[in-house]
Amino acid sequence: MIRFVVVDDDKEEIVHIKSLLDEVVKEDKEVLSFSKFNTELKKEIENKDVRKVYILDVELNDKISGINIAKLIRDTDYENEILFITNHDSMFESVHRGVYEVFDFIEKFHDFDKRFKKDIKDIIKRNFDNKMFNYKVNTVELSIYYREIMYIYTDERKLVIVTPTNKYTVNMTIKEMLTLLDGRFKQCHKSCIVNIDHIEKKDYKNGYMILDNGMKVDFLSKKFMKELDK
Repeated sequence: MIRFVVVDDDKEEIVHIKSLLDEVVKEDKEVLSFSKFNTELKKEIENKDVRKVYILDVELNDKISGINIAKLIRDTDYENEILFITNHDSMFESVHRGVYEVFDFIEKFHDFDKRFKKDIKDIIKRNFDNKMFNYKVNTVELSIYYREIMYIYTDERKLVIVTPTNKYTVNMTIKEMLTLLDGRFKQCHKSCIVNIDHIEKKDYKNGYMILDNGMKVDFLSKKFMKELDK
């Protein structure tokens, strides 16, 4: 699943962009739209659990511009794509001087539909680490990129999936969870699975790990040392 985050103060333009995305994107997608920077958009920027493409109007009818929003994104997120659209080609230099790693800059008045659709196709074709853990039970539906999962631990009869920004609870066992994950996930304790790509330090004597974002995980058993240290 890919999420498109559209920020534009022109409602008709948002409708137009959504129609173009429907033409181009055949895989599962979600489109969120905002007319300006607000609390919900801030939360969306902070959430790194879903693959995203940001489509930002450079100039917004607000004190926070599309360029400023892009800078906020790039403060913590260098993976998801940013695509700028604008009515003024004179903004091109400001965009590329002020924001790191912009996929493209498209003028609304110059062959917009063709360029926009080509860019979206190119973005989708890029080689992402897009393996996901998918979980659906009754009304609960969850999709998380493997790369965002730091570790998973048992809490009473459920599992808690920990990412850098969130925690998610699923009704599964450690054994069941291991069958759904790939080789980067190893059992490190009878009650815990860790993403070995995120391990910075292992202290078997004291029974803890330090992950690459500074998290301390107090689930480490010598019983699983051989598997973890391969």
